[in-house]
Amino acid sequence: MAAKSKFGFGGVLLIGFILGLATGARAETLSGPELVSALKQGGYVLVMRHASSPPVRPAKADADPGNPNRERQLDQAGRDAAKAMGEAIKTLHIPIGNVISSPAYRALETVRLAGLGEPMTFKELAEGEKGMKATIGKKKSTFLRHRAEERPAAGTNTVVVSHTPNIKAAFGKEAAGIMSGEALVFKPDGKGGTMLVGRVKIADWPRLATEG
Repeated sequence: MAAKSKFGFGGVLLIGFILGLATGARAETLSGPELVSALKQGGYVLVMRHASSPPVRPAKADADPGNPNRERQLDQAGRDAAKAMGEAIKTLHIPIGNVISSPAYRALETVRLAGLGEPMTFKELAEGEKGMKATIGKKKSTFLRHRAEERPAAGTNTVVVSHTPNIKAAFGKEAAGIMSGEALVFKPDGKGGTMLVGRVKIADWPRLATEG
């Protein structure tokens, strides 16, 4: 004789429903061709850390001509990766609408080399004078979180380029271990909420282009 559940029939249904929701949430995680297919339809916000950059400002002789203030700038690996990412996005025909960026040179350089379009800059996306050790206040973290909650224009995706401290302050565990150039892919629900559905390392874009 089968053992009787201590939860009762209704309790078993409720547990099954909850487990079903959990399974459904896991199923929302997108990668590879599925992620590319979703991005082609638009409706996503890619919150991206700028491409690889040395932690120190360049010497005067090494500063880019467009970097008169000698801000931190991308290294060669970062420049190459940003260009490759942009080429892959074009090859995949992923529509990019609004591009929002930190005003920092290395963030704008990432946008420019990737050919993502003319960015709108916001000081709230800037990192701060202490760099990776900067303490990001609630105003900045809330600003970035709200950008991920805004539904893009129909048929497009929004790209937001910022810095590690800002991204971690806004998204906590969802941003754990974020690497240079990596993008967190969010799906806004149009009601003020958003869900992380995938992550793409900058080096993965060319591979996605060959698969997609």
